[in-house]
Amino acid sequence: MRASWELVLEKILAHPDKQQLLDLFQLLLTEEERSAIAGRLKVFQLLLGGGLSQRQIAAEYQISIATITRCSNYLKHMSDSERSRVASLIVSDPGDIR
Repeated sequence: MRASWELVLEKILAHPDKQQLLDLFQLLLTEEERSAIAGRLKVFQLLLGGGLSQRQIAAEYQISIATITRCSNYLKHMSDSERSRVASLIVSDPGDIR
C-alpha cells in the first residue's frame, strides 16, 4: 500500500485542537524535520518580504544557503498570482515576516 499525502492532510485537518496537532506532528516528524519545516517557512516569509538578502538570511537565522536557494528558485518559477497566493498563506501579518 502506498502512502497517501491526502490521508496525512485529512488527519491534520481532523484535529482542531492545537495540543492534538502538536502531538500528531511529534508522532509523524522528528525534531530535525519539524525544525527544517519551520526554517523553510521562515525563509519563504523573508524572501517574500524582500527585506534581506539570501546571505543575510543565512547569517541571521542560521539557515543553509542551499535551503534558501531552493526556496528562492521555487518562488522565481511561480507566476505573480501564485506568489500572491503563497504569500497570503504564509504571511498573515506583515509583522510575521521578522
